[in-house]
Amino acid sequence: MTSRHRSSESAVSATADPDSLSPRRRTVVKAAAATAALAGPLAASLPARAATPAPAFLHGVASGDPLPDGILLWTRVTPTPEATPGSGRGPDTEVSWTVARDKALTDVVATGSTRATAASDHTVKADIRGLRPATDYWFRFSAGGTDSPVARTRTAPAADAAVTGLRFGVVSCSNWEAGHFSAYRHLAARSDLDAWLHLGDYLYEYGTGEYGARGEVVRPHAPAHEIVTLADYRVRHGVYKTDPDLQALHHRAPVVAMWDDHEIANDTWSGGAENHTEGAEGTWAARQAAAKQAYFEWMPVRPALAGTTYRRLRFGKLADLSLLDLRSFRSQQVSTGDGAVDDPDRTLTGRAQLDWLKAGLTASDTTWRLVGTSVMISPFAVGSLPASILKPLAELLGLPQEGLALNTDQWDGYTDDRRELLAHLRANAVRNTVFLTGDIHMAWANDVPVNAGTYPLSASAATEFVVTSVTSDNLDDIVKVPEGTVSALAAPLIRAANRHVHWVDTDRHGYGVLDITAERAQMDYYVVSSRTAADATSAWARSYRTRSGTQKAERTYDPV
Repeated sequence: MTSRHRSSESAVSATADPDSLSPRRRTVVKAAAATAALAGPLAASLPARAATPAPAFLHGVASGDPLPDGILLWTRVTPTPEATPGSGRGPDTEVSWTVARDKALTDVVATGSTRATAASDHTVKADIRGLRPATDYWFRFSAGGTDSPVARTRTAPAADAAVTGLRFGVVSCSNWEAGHFSAYRHLAARSDLDAWLHLGDYLYEYGTGEYGARGEVVRPHAPAHEIVTLADYRVRHGVYKTDPDLQALHHRAPVVAMWDDHEIANDTWSGGAENHTEGAEGTWAARQAAAKQAYFEWMPVRPALAGTTYRRLRFGKLADLSLLDLRSFRSQQVSTGDGAVDDPDRTLTGRAQLDWLKAGLTASDTTWRLVGTSVMISPFAVGSLPASILKPLAELLGLPQEGLALNTDQWDGYTDDRRELLAHLRANAVRNTVFLTGDIHMAWANDVPVNAGTYPLSASAATEFVVTSVTSDNLDDIVKVPEGTVSALAAPLIRAANRHVHWVDTDRHGYGVLDITAERAQMDYYVVSSRTAADATSAWARSYRTRSGTQKAERTYDPV
């Protein structure tokens, strides 16, 4: 895909009407004829309310991967009614962009254009450079007389900047069928985010009704079957990108995203997945390639290497963020209790990625070293959990429902990689490492012990903040009991068996807000009142921080 653009802080103003957030007048004239034509084809991939004139920006706009001098912009244009996601239809369409220092788009600093084609599912990206560090910008796309919404983004601080504070929204595990994305709406309502992190499971691959413990499909997936082909993955991405709360958050701040397994298939590893049947569902190589292609088409993400998401971003001298791809290189998961979890020939990260992570953590000169890891690095043992809790916990973690000792899909199943990484942190006196984690639909605040069996008499190498799911099932959903019921019983027992765990909430849905200063990194945990109500409210639940130099988490009693 080729593009033509200019990026300059002295660029002249755009010629378009800067205050217009809706389609231009001549597009509206097409509405009557286009609406009827749209209703059928779009129904396969979009809610009925999305039947609007073409060309249109039905999937919103987004930005991501902020740099000190740049930002990656994204959109998807629907050039004609039949050009629905995954259809392979629709003409090549010229798409232009405008970037400005003001919301009215009068102080323009960059403009350019590219062609949206069916080969990329009519998605486009613009990697804008030449911008000022730590600065708010606004941007808009245009095509065929239609303007997209105007959205805000923000560049990262200069690499050598003495940054006093950073604030990130943190989310994971958003299942469309399980409910509404109210967590996104509440994050979008904030005006204080430098960026937001999506730690994996941005979407789910299952067919309608195949995943959801309470048996309620709040809004059905499209396509209705499990997604396998490139067209399937494109349709599913298109559905998610129509969610108004997700669009609102993308319009408010840049995202830093990485995938976990459900962007491809449940319990993905380098050679397959639990939720893939070779032959009946085609080859694993073809499915994985299709899922990754659609992901990079539909997400504002820069691949560091072809087909991976591991990369590193820097936010001045205060923090850097290493994002891990823990699905592309890992060995196959082993059974619970299998001694192979300690096999040094098995890997979660792959050799090259682990060496990259270790080198980056050692060389970092920032105060804080953040690591985005899609699965929990802290060890987990179940202790004396009763059968009534053990069975649903095993179901949530995808494990055998008896004799549970650990979750082999997490770092617990790849202990040699974990030992090597934690030993490296200790041997090189790497301080202030904070792991940011999603995946397991529960909220945790953990120390990361070098030896969990002797902790707290032995050292902690880092801390870990795990955020709960946006909508995906947690324990109370699986047991089908009122929220909080399971956590009241399970949390004390989990903490008793895991002395490095300061807090765990097994039941609620929500999001986190990570606030960083030179003195401490603090995670504020927020919960939503309901995952099925579109107007769910949000409330602060707990806060934990790690103070500089301690490598330990502690409770604090107010959000930042």
